[in-house]
Amino acid sequence: MRAPSWILPVGVEPAAAWLLASRMLRGFADGYVAVLLPAYLGALGMSVVEIGVLSTLTLAGSAAATIAVGALGHRFPAARLMQAAALTMVATGLGFAGLHAFWPLALVAFVGTLNPSSGDVSVFLPLEHARLARAAVDSAARTALFSRYALAGGLSAAVGALASAWPAWWSKHEGGSTLDAMRAMFVLYALIGVLVALLYRGLIAQERRHQDAAGDAGAPARNPDAPQPLGPSRGIVIRLASLFCIDSFAGGLLVNSMLALWLFERFGLSLASAGQFFFASGLMMTASQLLAPVLARRFGLVNTMTFTHIPASLFLIAASAAATLPIALGCLLLRAVLSSMDVPARNAFVMAVVTPPERAAAASFTAVPRSLASALGPTIGASLLASGMLAAPLVACGVLKIVYDLALLGMFRRHPVD
Repeated sequence: MRAPSWILPVGVEPAAAWLLASRMLRGFADGYVAVLLPAYLGALGMSVVEIGVLSTLTLAGSAAATIAVGALGHRFPAARLMQAAALTMVATGLGFAGLHAFWPLALVAFVGTLNPSSGDVSVFLPLEHARLARAAVDSAARTALFSRYALAGGLSAAVGALASAWPAWWSKHEGGSTLDAMRAMFVLYALIGVLVALLYRGLIAQERRHQDAAGDAGAPARNPDAPQPLGPSRGIVIRLASLFCIDSFAGGLLVNSMLALWLFERFGLSLASAGQFFFASGLMMTASQLLAPVLARRFGLVNTMTFTHIPASLFLIAASAAATLPIALGCLLLRAVLSSMDVPARNAFVMAVVTPPERAAAASFTAVPRSLASALGPTIGASLLASGMLAAPLVACGVLKIVYDLALLGMFRRHPVD
């Protein structure tokens, strides 16, 4: 039975619903981890710089895994890679729950799947994006599907951010250890990895049933273009990846974990209040993404990406100069309204300007900067915070993102899409 149209757009295969469910689960886990991670590591006795280094390692490890998928993933069944990623998520949660020293956690951070940012920068991204693009019949359906995918991740991440307050609630009302409650949240992260693995099994089974049914009806089973390494689209992918490096490095300076740390250091915000803020922020980011397909149809994908992103960066810079917590949170919430409208448009644009066999590789090589370039950011941002330059990460992030938007607009505003 097909999912309702408010879940899956018209022109999208039913199997895509499994990917939306996976994105929701992972978004929930990423939502609370991004807020909880700096508080948890601080409770373990780590310094601000060590927290930044561990955040860097999570992004660097994701970049390495994503590069491997882009370069070698076409040699292995996509289903096997997806299952391996889910099992790595399980191991990551158990590792952070059971270890407490810096170097063991550094190893788990590098090889694992933790995501300290507001978006999806993990190895799951290229694998799911290629399958999503394959499930849509045309460009309009593809943009709408990526919007639902971003919506699923954003909404669940907002709920996850609210859940990050549970350890503080547990300690206050039940008298339990806050640190033990934080460890339990990482065990939950591992359990979510198990559920994601089961969803992938369901996706694969449904696709096989669809192919078998097509064969029984006398029609040839749908045989999507087999994944191939980059070829004809190499030039445009390299140009996009170069631009994404600027955006990703800027974002790395202020991933959610670092933004939470800035709020802790600048205004003494509590963990519970931070969870409430990131919940509200996540809801605004998610709701705004519903407008992305409408704006893309009216103004084009590139215009939608840039003319929503630039005002968001200006609000971020304004937050850095705020004298009080309410003003800072107000600027950050206004930023949240605009900052993620570019996500579904960007993903759809990448999938539209490359040939179908190159989509998995293109998703990998354009996603890599969101991990690799941003990997340097948390360490630099944390060092700036530790040195007392509290406004510097926000200002640098905003300025660099504006530079990226203007460059993207100049290079691709008139580029044709499928």
